[in-house]
Amino acid sequence: MKVAVIGGGAAGFFAAIHAKENHPTATVTIFEKSQKLLAKVKVSGGGRCNVTNGTDSIAELTKGYPRGEKQLKKAFSVFNNCDTQAWFEKRGVKLYTQEDNRVFPVSNSSQTIIDCLLNETKRLGIQIRTGTGVSRIQPIEGRIRLHLSDNESQEFDKAVIATGGSPKRSGFEWLESLGHEIVEPVPSLFTFNMPNESVTQLMGVVADNALVNIQGTKLKAQGPLLITHWGMSGPAILKLSAFGARILSEMNYQFKVQVNWAGELNYDQVLETLNEGLGSNPNKQISNIKPFALPDRLWQFLLQRSEISEGKKANELSKKHLNKLVNALTNDEYSVSGKTTFKEEFVTCGGVSLSSVNFNTMESRVVPNLHFAGEVLDVDGITGGYNFQAAWTTGFIAGKLN
Repeated sequence: MKVAVIGGGAAGFFAAIHAKENHPTATVTIFEKSQKLLAKVKVSGGGRCNVTNGTDSIAELTKGYPRGEKQLKKAFSVFNNCDTQAWFEKRGVKLYTQEDNRVFPVSNSSQTIIDCLLNETKRLGIQIRTGTGVSRIQPIEGRIRLHLSDNESQEFDKAVIATGGSPKRSGFEWLESLGHEIVEPVPSLFTFNMPNESVTQLMGVVADNALVNIQGTKLKAQGPLLITHWGMSGPAILKLSAFGARILSEMNYQFKVQVNWAGELNYDQVLETLNEGLGSNPNKQISNIKPFALPDRLWQFLLQRSEISEGKKANELSKKHLNKLVNALTNDEYSVSGKTTFKEEFVTCGGVSLSSVNFNTMESRVVPNLHFAGEVLDVDGITGGYNFQAAWTTGFIAGKLN
């Protein structure tokens, strides 16, 4: 049996490795159009490679996927994050889990993961061709002919498409022409630009537990929020961008965010906490009474925003200014104008429709013996190892070649 895997990324390598393990006599070839293999693995997690997420239940794991949650729930019963960790550990890659559940190699180097995958392909005798793209797929009587970028064509018994996401619909036209439904791609996982907001003066400040929502929608997310020189980032913002990918695209990335710096505490609860703190320290400067474990620079900024002078003492605070401060803490509003892609980890929402694929086998419902794996599908996760886990799982199932 001849097997082609199109795409030399995480999903492609995992599919190729498992295709060869499941069918030892098969000839398996990975085709990668660029000269670089596993490029996204290399840059993931700031060069450390966030291999997967360490959450301990499939129910929790699936919550990290704005698109594909239902299909992945079933797929994770076949191969999940625990299986991923066991797979790498068995091959000598020691892993550790951070407090935020992100899983990294102990080496803190993505090269460890790359070397592991390359060693496996070498051990199994998998062929790799770089600089060789596929321009067209032609189904021929149950077999699949690949038209390669160098005017060559080859026939295969099975093929796995793991070409990753594309920022433009045109990147999926070759698959659409075969009859696959394509969901319009839009960016996911991006940060918010705030060119006209003075909060950017606080760049580098992290609020550990902010609750952020998009005005006029039901979109909200809670977690660490990082203030940058261009606006806002951090897990809370990235989660919002992923779950709101389509809505925010329709808004042309012009919208307002409301931030509750006190997390889930409401107006009355924040007012009560502030009154207690101020009442216990009547002669203390308000700037030195720092509630809700807020960073000092952020607290000073919110006092200025509430028109409270730096030297004002607790017992000098008027009811009007107290209400302004509570409002700044619980319902702080900022205008967003545009987005910035999150590092080099480009993620799209959209791609080959999930209805075009049988998730039990990852086989196309349109073209027999053609399988899919990874971000080429309309599946994407939030930051924290979720996108790689989807790649490992879909690659593992596609590699069965059922």
